[in-house]
Amino acid sequence: MTLFKRCSTLLAAAFVLSALGCAPTSTRESTGEYIDDTSITTRVKTAIFNEPSLKTLQINVETYKSVVQLSGFVNSSANIHTAGSVAGSVKGVKSVRNDLLLK
Repeated sequence: MTLFKRCSTLLAAAFVLSALGCAPTSTRESTGEYIDDTSITTRVKTAIFNEPSLKTLQINVETYKSVVQLSGFVNSSANIHTAGSVAGSVKGVKSVRNDLLLK
C-alpha cells in the first residue's frame, strides 16, 4: 500500500469512529438529544419559577429523551399537581414523571 492509501484508510476509520461516538443508544443520548433535553430542562425550570404557587419550592428537574422527571418536596398535593401540569405544558416534553413528595 502506498502512503496515500494508508493515510486515507486511517482518516476514514477515524471519521467513522467519531461519528459512531455521537450516535444514540438505548442507554445514551446523542449530542443533539442532550442539547434538546438541556433546553427542555431550562424551559421547565423557568415555567415552574414563573408559577407563583411554586416559586419558593425546591423542585429538581431532570430530562432524558424528552421525558421530564420532577423530584423534591412540596407543601401540598395541589403543588404536586400544579408542577406536573406546568411541566407537561412546556413545548417538547413527551411525558412527566412526577416524583414530588409532601413535606
